[in-house]
Amino acid sequence: MKILVTGGAGFIGGNFVHYMVNKYPEDMIVNLDLLTYAGNLETLKPVENKPNYKFVKGNIADRKLVFDLFEKEKFDAIVNFAAESHVDRSIEDPEIFVITNVLGTTTLLDASREFGVKRFHQVSTDEVYGDLPLDRPDLFFTETTPLHTSSPYSSSKASADLFVLAYHRTFGLPVTVSRCSNNYGPYHFPEKLIPLMISRALADEELPVYGTGENVRDWLHVEDHCAAIDLILRNGRIGEVYNVGGHNERTNLEVVKTILKALDKPESLIKYVKDRPGHDMRYAIDPTKLETELGWKPKYNFDTGIQQTIEWYLNHKEWWQNIISGEYTKYFEKMYGDRL
Repeated sequence: MKILVTGGAGFIGGNFVHYMVNKYPEDMIVNLDLLTYAGNLETLKPVENKPNYKFVKGNIADRKLVFDLFEKEKFDAIVNFAAESHVDRSIEDPEIFVITNVLGTTTLLDASREFGVKRFHQVSTDEVYGDLPLDRPDLFFTETTPLHTSSPYSSSKASADLFVLAYHRTFGLPVTVSRCSNNYGPYHFPEKLIPLMISRALADEELPVYGTGENVRDWLHVEDHCAAIDLILRNGRIGEVYNVGGHNERTNLEVVKTILKALDKPESLIKYVKDRPGHDMRYAIDPTKLETELGWKPKYNFDTGIQQTIEWYLNHKEWWQNIISGEYTKYFEKMYGDRL
């Protein structure tokens, strides 16, 4: 099987490329990524010379590039991770989120129709459901929870999901959608909560926490997410949405304190800052459908997963320090400059 992974130089996409290249040596994995600020080819170093992996630089919203690539490669399946994904950035500049997350997705859908792709899988987020109240721990997001977005980011992802499902209903395109809770693990871009707190704590810098830090997230280890997507891609029912959750609810403050304790750093490093506009209070996913239909179970709980993640960052300082310094942006030219 030949699979196009879009956004495969990002955090979750990069981990998925690792997972698929190593698990299925008989499959060909093509990684299409524009290498925006969050795309990092250093993430793919361990697989870049594997015979079943190939990288292509490009924008999923570039219609000619996408159609030419589909015509040349004859993909069997598409897994679309490519997205602008940081809520704060979407508040500053919503337009790029519409271009990439909505127009880029519809470009991929059109190419998939044109060239007879057998499965289009859209990787989405629980943020399309909005949020849940803190005083109702019995409530969870299910696949039938109405979409109720809070930010330009989540609105763009919800729109993309609706286009994917509409292409199935209108054109018969074989699609699936997964919506995940907050991911964590290796290769997470340092602006996100967990790697940001690890890197700043190691430097004895203040750890900024929005509001009171009581916002709750359901944390999902990225390896568990990759396994879920693989299952859905191969065995999921066409036209269906599957929620992927880690059963690991923690407040942001609990996460930060866990990191400080593991690194033997004082809680005095915590600095409460002005809250984000429209900040969702609680995310919590019910993954029963995925578990009962496809037999998925998470391998990690948060206590074991966060320790493994902290150890990974301690053992791979060069990777995230290159991002903080900006050196990672030069890797494409070093690896591919003489091939262009």
